[in-house]
Amino acid sequence: MKLFIDTANMQEIETANKWGVICGVTTNPTLIAREGRDVKEVIKEIASIVDGPISGEVNSLDAEGMITEGRAIASIHPQIVVKIPMCQAGLEAVSVLSKEGIKTNVTLIFTPAQALLAARAGASFVSPFVGRLEDIDSNGIQLVEQVAVIFQSFQIKTEIIAASIRSPQHIGECALAGADIATVPFKVLEKSFEHPLTSAGIEQFKKDFEGMKK
Repeated sequence: MKLFIDTANMQEIETANKWGVICGVTTNPTLIAREGRDVKEVIKEIASIVDGPISGEVNSLDAEGMITEGRAIASIHPQIVVKIPMCQAGLEAVSVLSKEGIKTNVTLIFTPAQALLAARAGASFVSPFVGRLEDIDSNGIQLVEQVAVIFQSFQIKTEIIAASIRSPQHIGECALAGADIATVPFKVLEKSFEHPLTSAGIEQFKKDFEGMKK
């Protein structure tokens, strides 16, 4: 399973890229708004750092607007994937854009049926939301697993991006569930390095090394 970072913060992207663990970036209007910058500038700068897919989301809610906006976003850089919300207008836009060779990521997926519809419309990626389902006492990991089984059963090439990742545990569970990619907030990536036994082991190695020098 590949790892993307879910952010529009350049410092976070640069740091995670130096770790050598990410191969793509997902953004959304909320994340970009937090940075207080122009969307095109943000996407171009991300592309200069990470050599991989970069999802930039449309703001329009009608199909015509999504198509126009999607074309504009895709023209910014060859690495761009147009992120489109799951809805009738969204899938209409996906169908048009995919026929033009523009990659799309259908977001806000909460059921296997939605994932299947998006894939059949031509989506390059679908993004089931794990954490938001768990917020309403539903099983987000099970959703990822169900979508993976469907795609494998019918040889669907659309890739699964597990989104709304809230913990390091989610990362491992999504990998086991068959996700192709997990897009992870910076703070969750940071926590993934940590374990009490790892810290204790490093401290013990340090003490042993210091003892050898005496």
